[in-house]
Amino acid sequence: MLGAGIVAGAALRAVPALAPVVPRIARTLEVPCTLLGAPGVALTFDDGPHPQGTPAVLEALAAGGARATFFLVGEQVAREPALAAEILAAGHEIALHGHRHRALVRLPRRAIGADLDRGAAVIGEATGRAPRLHRPPYGVYSRGGLAVVRERGLRPLLWSAWGRDWRRSATPASITALVCRDLRPGAVLLLHDADWYSSRDSWRATAAAVPRILEAIAAQGLPVEPA
Repeated sequence: MLGAGIVAGAALRAVPALAPVVPRIARTLEVPCTLLGAPGVALTFDDGPHPQGTPAVLEALAAGGARATFFLVGEQVAREPALAAEILAAGHEIALHGHRHRALVRLPRRAIGADLDRGAAVIGEATGRAPRLHRPPYGVYSRGGLAVVRERGLRPLLWSAWGRDWRRSATPASITALVCRDLRPGAVLLLHDADWYSSRDSWRATAAAVPRILEAIAAQGLPVEPA
């Protein structure tokens, strides 16, 4: 009986981890994967800033007249504070991806809170703005982690489509096809402007895909706006 209780408890704690791949669970936990009522599409970028990847993506966005949301990692902002400020100055939204890129399911609540606080402080110091959105590394929430995020007044946001651009095999064409396969109002598209936690130089394919993605969104008559 004790073994069954342990298994049941572990399963309950793991439920939020399924949110990125099971929309029904995301809705039950009130973790949005889309922007309800939004007229356009939100482009989001995780894992930055990156000294080469972020400027390349910013340039592509500027050329397309689009604004995006960047989920920043505190430890990378500490390395590139001026670049984090440049993201905001260019008209994009900044959000929190944590201070370190660690899966929340492996961390106790106290460690999660400390990580959120440190990441938010570093981002705030670099940009002058406190992040209001949060996306966990790997898109995985623990039940405790989700509670801690909300206790700090952060709004969780996952995604409705991703380009799988962290893979070594990703190409601009494959990224575009995956992330644009279900374009609709309120869609949240996930990409990465950094290769800190993925295949080396993977940001190059992402930056090259951005103009294609913007063209595909425009072809659907949808605006692109921050989350």
